Amino acid sequence: METLKGFVEHIIYKNPQNGYGVINLTAGDMEITCTGIFTNLDEGECIEAEGAFVEHAVYGRQFKTEAFRVVPPEDAVAVERYLGSGAIKGVGAALAARIVRRFGDDTFRIIEEEPHRLAEIKGISEKKAREIAEQVEEKRDMREAMIFLQKYGITNALAIKIYKQYGMGLYKVMQENPYKLAEDVSGIGFRIADEIAAKIGIHTDSDYRIRSGMLYTLMQADAEGHVYLPKELLMEKAAQILGLTQEQIAPQLDNLAIDRKVVIKEKDNTLCIYSNSAYYAELNCARMLFELQRAFGDADRLTKTERERLSSRLKKLEETNHMELDELQRKAVVNAVENGIFILSGGPGTGKTTTINMIIRYFENEGLDIFLAAPTGRAAKRMTEATGFEAKTIHRLLELNGAVSDDAMSNIDRGAAAVHFEKNELNPLEADVVIIDEMSMVDIHLFQSLLKAIAPGTRLIMVGDRNQLPSVGAGQVLKDLMESGRIASVVLSKIFRQAGESDIVVNAHRINEGKEIPLDNKSMDFFFLERDNVNVIYKHMILLITQKLPKYVKSGMYDIQVLTPMRKGALGVETLNGILQQYLNPPAPEKLEILHGDRVFRLGDKVMQVKNNYQLEWEIVSKYGIAIDSGQGVFNGDVGIIKEINETAKTVTVEYDDLRQVTYPVSGLDELELAYAITIHKSQGSEYPAVIMPLLTGPKMLLNRNLLYTGVTRAKSCVTILGSRETVKQMIANENEQKRYTGLKDRICEMFLLDED
Repeated sequence: METLKGFVEHIIYKNPQNGYGVINLTAGDMEITCTGIFTNLDEGECIEAEGAFVEHAVYGRQFKTEAFRVVPPEDAVAVERYLGSGAIKGVGAALAARIVRRFGDDTFRIIEEEPHRLAEIKGISEKKAREIAEQVEEKRDMREAMIFLQKYGITNALAIKIYKQYGMGLYKVMQENPYKLAEDVSGIGFRIADEIAAKIGIHTDSDYRIRSGMLYTLMQADAEGHVYLPKELLMEKAAQILGLTQEQIAPQLDNLAIDRKVVIKEKDNTLCIYSNSAYYAELNCARMLFELQRAFGDADRLTKTERERLSSRLKKLEETNHMELDELQRKAVVNAVENGIFILSGGPGTGKTTTINMIIRYFENEGLDIFLAAPTGRAAKRMTEATGFEAKTIHRLLELNGAVSDDAMSNIDRGAAAVHFEKNELNPLEADVVIIDEMSMVDIHLFQSLLKAIAPGTRLIMVGDRNQLPSVGAGQVLKDLMESGRIASVVLSKIFRQAGESDIVVNAHRINEGKEIPLDNKSMDFFFLERDNVNVIYKHMILLITQKLPKYVKSGMYDIQVLTPMRKGALGVETLNGILQQYLNPPAPEKLEILHGDRVFRLGDKVMQVKNNYQLEWEIVSKYGIAIDSGQGVFNGDVGIIKEINETAKTVTVEYDDLRQVTYPVSGLDELELAYAITIHKSQGSEYPAVIMPLLTGPKMLLNRNLLYTGVTRAKSCVTILGSRETVKQMIANENEQKRYTGLKDRICEMFLLDED
């Protein structure tokens, strides 16, 4: 191990995600290229680096840095270089030279101990002298804090976040309650805080640890779709996480309630424990729904004349637009006109699109401004094609801003809380009617943001299939809205002639009703191949994707989607993607690829974003390479193709379905997965020309009717099931769905009941 001491002349490259960098270091008469992790290093600083010289095949001799520390400049030349480098705001090269000419080798001591003397220099006021001293001190404090935090295994990136959050108060936090990090600092959860606390010597039965563990348990529940947990379940899970008994942790629940970290509500003689933010998300949604409905008054108060006029105008619109509505569809349009809030539900082929189009035509005829949106890019695109009106994602409609808001952090969903929408209660949508499709995908947090942006007096129309799987995020918004009985809704049930010709539609309805479906292959769009060997299933799956189905449905290989109930196992997402990648996008000399963890990403791979990232920037580029649109935010479930791998910059560029291009640093590839096969849950809101479902064995909890129904309804032209006839029958018979603990229905009923009182 060698040691170099010198001055950072120039930072050639630095990766902001992981701190890796390349710098030019002036050490005596030599200029040396150094590589390594250089987080929080500025040009002009003096460092002492430990490492070894290596010979790079392209760039020649370099110093590979294993560790470094910033040291004070030792002479007047070094001090002048540092001050004039731009590291200290407001001090340029000329002013740095004047300071050093005045104080020489004593400059650094003067700045630290007698900063008022800087005002002796022409061009430096007393205020500026204080600012220079404060900056020098802050940089020193930050370095010392980073060294202190590194002793506890904290990375440089997290150390900077901790310092920015607490400043010099971090030492007190670390000594007294390191679990506060999990509440205040994005990127630090209970697990990391617990590891830090153990190194510091915090007892496992510490009050701080127990409270943090209970909040972490609620956060985990949120990730699983729950808005609250019953007290007994919370205690059981928290005790398991903490490695303590329920008796040891029970007293802290009341303390969390007193500190307003949790809310305790009673329901059916059971205590329900919410995080503070989750409870008020539901309560705010109920209040805003009530205000939207109240703004339109009571629909039953329409006079007979008004109803006749409405009916007459509808008939005229049907004639003009060559649409013929059945009784339920006509009722839906009337309800949408009469109410401030309306829900339209129904399965495939029941005429939802025709009904939405008639609602749009009616309001368009009235001269009203109409906004259309859906939760995902694919769903928004389908909505645009079906209606002829532009539909946006809800995030784009609300004008997502990925900048972190200091006061927007929450214990439950920091990813969502760290962003904000430009459209909100202070800057609402300028629309008369807002129509949201695929409402089953909308979680409680997104729903709250949507409602904030809809001013009373604006109609909100929600469309969705209540029998689809619930949202990936917390809550079951559509189901709770409909079960509350307080929101006007119509459920379409008639299968129309054209849809009735499709066995996909007919079988989807049979599945939903718990009836067996014919698996005799007499259909033209619904096939079943009985196979009991996973290797045979792999073989036929590849044959279907590469040869049979593209011609049959007139689409490309990548348009055919494999959907599976599970992630693990021989027919789970992880195994299937490895196999399908080898056959659908095999390695080739001209295809660059990059290994990340145990995954290989290859040029041309089909990939999926697997978490919401509100800060990721995207752009849409014209065929001439000019950016024609840009924005922020890539979301869980977005699917695209790897278009470029840049080995020099260590980046991967993905083009998503709606032509958005996103460039990921290698450190960001944790957010991507191969998407030749995806879980049925991840397919929500999407439609594919052909769907292949391997169904052989799996956990009973996953093999249920709801999941099979959702998978089948994702196909537009063809469904092929590979596997066991008995498994398909068992799924249809299994009504059990994974229970979600939500309270939106109760909050709505309470809110509307208060008005009646």
